[in-house]
Amino acid sequence: MKYAIFLLCIVPGVYVHLRGRVRLRPWRQLTDHSTFLAPLNVLLYACSRVDARPYAPVELFPELAPLASQWRTIRAEALALREAQRIRASDRYDDVGFNSFFRRGWKRFYLKWYDDAHPSARALCPATTGLLDAIPSVKAAMFAELPPGGHLRKHRDPYAGSLRYHLGLVTPGDDRCYIEVDGRRYSWRDGEAVVFDETFIHRAENATGHDRIILFCDIERPMKYRWATALNRFVARRFIASAASPNMQGDRTGALNRAFGVFYTVRLYAKRVRKTRKKLYYTIKFSLIALVLLAILWP
Repeated sequence: MKYAIFLLCIVPGVYVHLRGRVRLRPWRQLTDHSTFLAPLNVLLYACSRVDARPYAPVELFPELAPLASQWRTIRAEALALREAQRIRASDRYDDVGFNSFFRRGWKRFYLKWYDDAHPSARALCPATTGLLDAIPSVKAAMFAELPPGGHLRKHRDPYAGSLRYHLGLVTPGDDRCYIEVDGRRYSWRDGEAVVFDETFIHRAENATGHDRIILFCDIERPMKYRWATALNRFVARRFIASAASPNMQGDRTGALNRAFGVFYTVRLYAKRVRKTRKKLYYTIKFSLIALVLLAILWP
């Protein structure tokens, strides 16, 4: 039984690692969050109505057409937020999903996160939140800013229950400002949309002298079977929703982010150990991994 459980975890993890042309280093993949969710993700991939490709045709999601048709209205609200300096990095450890992005210039303003719109978003962006309210498949949405010189390192998102939608609002219109998904680049343009699978390795860069603001949405992955849709929604409602992060006081903070501050204190200590005593850090890290595997396999 233990060996069966071991294989059930290992085989999906290997599949996730080998999926696509671009991969993380094996040791990084071993401890990446996508490895721990691999058994669930492989099940979702098998039930997906969208082909396993880095990019998906926007036409597969006709319900999103009102967003692109109203992009100027959405842009006006995004520009007002930028002028008021509301699109910004969190000044606390309360955004577990995107905390590492802030160090490289990335900023955001949440419109919704696997729930109703944030009160701050409904007050400051009534037109955009109204459009989103009419599209149930949009589970999360935000304005995301990548300033000149900003970049995001290659990574994969942990959960395969959604696809990512980007709508260009304020873009340089330059191929040096791009996202690269599984080695294939897309450069944002005002009023143009793209859909991609964020569980492929991707990265982004703005090597221009101009700002980039997009509407960034998580779209529920279409499933072949009702039970798979129900499972996806259960996981999203019970677990992904717990990563809700506030824009300002009065917005909801999910349980995962409430615990993140404590976790990150430990992580900062681990980073100091890695910097000053690298051999000790990796000895402890891989010893813990070995202990977990031993606990699974021990007769």
